[in-house]
Amino acid sequence: MTVANQQAPVGGQKQENQFRLLFERRFGPFFLAQLGGAFNDNVYKNALVILVAYNAATYSALEPAVLANVAAGLFILPFLLFSASAGQIADKIEKSILIRFIKAAEIVIMLVAAAGLILQNLALLLAALFLLGTQSAFFGPVKYALLPQALGPHELVGGNGLVETGTFVAILAGTLVAGVLVSTSDGVMWVTAVILGVSVMGFAASLLIPRLPAPAPDLRLNWNIFTETLTNLRFATRDSTVFHCILGVSWFWFYGALFLSQFPAYSRESLGGSEQVVTLLLALFSVGVAAGSLLCERLSGHKVEIGLVPFGSIGLSVFAIDLYFATPTSVAFQGIGPMEFLAREGSWRVVLDLFLIGTFGGFYIVPLYAQIQTRSEPAHRSRIIAANNILNALFMVAAAAVAVLMLSRGASVPQLLLLTGLFNIAVAAYIYSLVPEFLLRFLDWLLVRTVYRLRIKGVEHFPERGPALLVCNHQSLADALVVQAACRRPIRFLMYYTIFNIPVLNFIFRSMKAIPVAPHKLAPEVLKNAYDETAQALSQDQLVCIFPEGAITIDGKIGEFRAGVSNILERTPVPVIPMALSGLRGLFSYNPKLKWFSRLFAPIYLNVGKPIQPQDVTPDGLRDTVIALQQARSDKPR
Repeated sequence: MTVANQQAPVGGQKQENQFRLLFERRFGPFFLAQLGGAFNDNVYKNALVILVAYNAATYSALEPAVLANVAAGLFILPFLLFSASAGQIADKIEKSILIRFIKAAEIVIMLVAAAGLILQNLALLLAALFLLGTQSAFFGPVKYALLPQALGPHELVGGNGLVETGTFVAILAGTLVAGVLVSTSDGVMWVTAVILGVSVMGFAASLLIPRLPAPAPDLRLNWNIFTETLTNLRFATRDSTVFHCILGVSWFWFYGALFLSQFPAYSRESLGGSEQVVTLLLALFSVGVAAGSLLCERLSGHKVEIGLVPFGSIGLSVFAIDLYFATPTSVAFQGIGPMEFLAREGSWRVVLDLFLIGTFGGFYIVPLYAQIQTRSEPAHRSRIIAANNILNALFMVAAAAVAVLMLSRGASVPQLLLLTGLFNIAVAAYIYSLVPEFLLRFLDWLLVRTVYRLRIKGVEHFPERGPALLVCNHQSLADALVVQAACRRPIRFLMYYTIFNIPVLNFIFRSMKAIPVAPHKLAPEVLKNAYDETAQALSQDQLVCIFPEGAITIDGKIGEFRAGVSNILERTPVPVIPMALSGLRGLFSYNPKLKWFSRLFAPIYLNVGKPIQPQDVTPDGLRDTVIALQQARSDKPR
């Protein structure tokens, strides 16, 4: 049995902790393999930079700063050159075999690096760095395309959170270990032993990864990197939401690269800190990203919740701007250590800002990666992720160019960080204007985690793909937001036309692509257009939701179902998903007997039933099903 077939629906049972994945064969060996690779990359890169910086004459006549930038460029260049080919190969070849080949190549590359370190040969050292970048470029598409195959939909956010946590912990640990090892008398030998040992352990872990079938085994490889790069980018742009998620991910790497590259100058010039304070700043950012990534699963309710993305972007701007104002205007000391820095007045505000920037970065990045994975066509997923890697590399190069430009024009490092936070506001506003789904899901997320406490049963009955007509009882003005919060896919709601046309709110309803509907006797043309638009949406494999009572309940009981469902199915026969809401009779309802605050923070329930085939649907039978679902509501939160 393949891993992909081991995904069990979760229904209403209690969700297990994401850390259990580390002990399961379908995830644990892969996690160790990718963790070891990220750790090795950073041990070697940082050891090389330190050795060149402090022993430049031994290796080359070039300035240390020039060599450091050459090294950074050599590591990023393969992502631009080889990501397109890597995406093709990851779609064509079974993933466990491909990962073993990549991890075996890592051992060979580390042997080249070891030879360069022992012989103090700069050509070998730079060649190994370029090859490491190449290996990472080939591993990236496999890494992120593997997760949707190995994990169930309810595990995807937790799995991505663990991968992002591992990546940033590896960056931090690799940086620290490189600094410690190089400072010893036998530093070169220790670095050699570590990178070789970790590469061998990574290969050993890869041997335990179970088979993951190739989604496109008959794919013909195109070795022209230029035409294939364009092809990958075309795949990425087929779904506008996927492409805008890729732009969002790339922006995060622009933001992160710009921040991380300024830490040495920020520590020295703005905080008066030593090299150890630089490490502290990196640790704060990395641990923050790890914490935010792990918290995503709990905050998202075990599903891909892109409503966290605007939440994350808010924090990325707020705390970057606050960092500017928290930075001392002048420093009286130079070269102070971490403990002296923490003892200074105002330092804890800097510490908190950097940690929270990382945390909100985790909230931002994990849902975006999960959304790319779930919304991408499986046969093209690796190539779409390869396109993401290409754009990530371009954005990181652009971040370096912006930093050089601004600093050369007299900007200080704190001003550059402030500008990054302000840029983030503009970029976020642009992306959310193109994809209103992000902001709408943010509103959903706030509603069901602040005003209410949403409990869901039967979420697995929402179809992953294809059309369906969702049918639900009508309890309040917030029903549509609650239903959308429970479903990963966008839903088109039929909405009474007078409510749809309310000023200001109309912008939100149009962004939701709601469909205005009216009684035939009041507005026959509106009703006709509603049926036409519903038929078109269902023919395009979208989800449409109708509240067949036609009005909000005032007594909590489910009213008579009108003929709208039958009319829709007669024209476009699709499966019907019955749903029952309960607990929404206070805030946003029309019940005059309940004070609004009596329902604030109260639990609300959504029970999703099994699909019903269109030929089996009748208004009375559907109403009886919804009543039964309401009576069988679950008391266990999802």
